[in-house]
Amino acid sequence: MKYLGIDYGTKNIGVAVSDDNGSVAFPHSVVPAGRDAISKIAALAKEVGAGAVVMGESRNFAGEKNEVMEDIEQFKNDIGELAGVPVHYEREFFTSALAARQFAPEEGSRKANPSQDKLDASAAALILQSYLDRLKK
Repeated sequence: MKYLGIDYGTKNIGVAVSDDNGSVAFPHSVVPAGRDAISKIAALAKEVGAGAVVMGESRNFAGEKNEVMEDIEQFKNDIGELAGVPVHYEREFFTSALAARQFAPEEGSRKANPSQDKLDASAAALILQSYLDRLKK
């Protein structure tokens, strides 16, 4: 089954897509956050034939929900309803920082990398790949 991965952000939403077998995640695109984001991502899920969506679940070091989780939960419900597919959470920690290291390992900082689109889509791919790897076990 093919999956769509989402790294939710208040400015941009990173999107990743898996291969047809649901084994490998690939960065896909970035959708600006806002009114049209839900419909764009739901349309993309249908376009690529995703059977499910995986979103990053943002929690603090104590395991409690971050402030952004309320928005993420609403987004999750809306995407599931509009795309007509199940939406799962995958815990995420520092995925944007890890993505930044892929492009500028010597910098190690998200702010040091000018390509925000690549970072957000890569963070979504890291979230999705974590979920896919967990499914294999």
